[in-house]
Amino acid sequence: MNYQVLLAHFPKITYARYTRLKARFFDFKDLWQAELDEIVKAGIEENIAFEFLTWKDTNPAEKIFERLEKEDIKTTCLGEPDYPTLLSQISDPPHTLFYRGQLPPDEQPSLAVVGTRRITSYGKMVCEDLVGPLAAQGIVIVSGLALGIDGVAHSATLNVHGTTVAVLGTGINKQNVYPDAHKILAQKIIDNGGAILSEYPPGFLPTQYSFPARNRIIAGLTLGTLVIEAPIKSGALITTRCALDYNREVLAVPHALTSPTGAGPNNLIKQGAKLVTEPNDVLEALNLQSIKQTTPTKKLVGANPTEEKIIHLLTKEPKNINQIILESQLDSPTASSTLVLMEIKGLIKNLGGMNYVRK
Repeated sequence: MNYQVLLAHFPKITYARYTRLKARFFDFKDLWQAELDEIVKAGIEENIAFEFLTWKDTNPAEKIFERLEKEDIKTTCLGEPDYPTLLSQISDPPHTLFYRGQLPPDEQPSLAVVGTRRITSYGKMVCEDLVGPLAAQGIVIVSGLALGIDGVAHSATLNVHGTTVAVLGTGINKQNVYPDAHKILAQKIIDNGGAILSEYPPGFLPTQYSFPARNRIIAGLTLGTLVIEAPIKSGALITTRCALDYNREVLAVPHALTSPTGAGPNNLIKQGAKLVTEPNDVLEALNLQSIKQTTPTKKLVGANPTEEKIIHLLTKEPKNINQIILESQLDSPTASSTLVLMEIKGLIKNLGGMNYVRK
């Protein structure tokens, strides 16, 4: 019986309290036999020690492990062989990880991808363009399963059959996966060889502190953190601060000066973060040159002069159909039908509202 896993279910077992208990009770089985005064001598506050004893008596170990088995939840503890090495090296690693799926091996390089929930079409496009090729090269993409950039990063990885890991600020049991809108995505991550994980036991509900705390795990699991899009006060930037504290790389995508959701990455670049405009920038920053270089973007070629004209007009910045008609001097029916055919061919993308970009 793994008593450290049991201890991780106690709601008030912080990392500091865990280290004090570990210093006194080499085997946590002894903790389960300890009296109040022994726990207090370990440096635990008397009221917390009393709460632990009460909790222990009302939460039988058999029921805790039955729930883990029922939910197909695995665990790994600090010091065990399968605990992620990079994560064990940070200043405040989670003493226990709960996960569903498969943890990637240590030798597989990993990248954190974070950003705002209020994603723009530019942020979505850039995230897909960067993450897809990197994941296809075998880089594990780690993010937080949130709406916005996180979800796009996970999905872009799955689209190329890559491996992705989602770190939650809640329990990972099916009922508590958050947000509800990404429960299907979470299952796809597991089914495709990745994992969802948390330091919180099943049944744990989101709190004000649990999401900022999980950001340190995202940073700790990876060689570097890439910020795609985030306002200046975004919670995603907490991950970059953790990455800096852990001596990991911080990378950022540049944005227009007028973009409120681009202010965070722009500011990071100004402070020395690695500027990223293509996947190979990430490989270079993480010293992964041994990985096969990502394929350069092929030149788009239209099937006829009309398609060539539209390709010449489009860039990565969205352009409305009315502007395309005006600049190309094509009549409306010809422009509309050509744009539809080009989208079917995969040459361009409709971002919604008849706004188009080059693929």
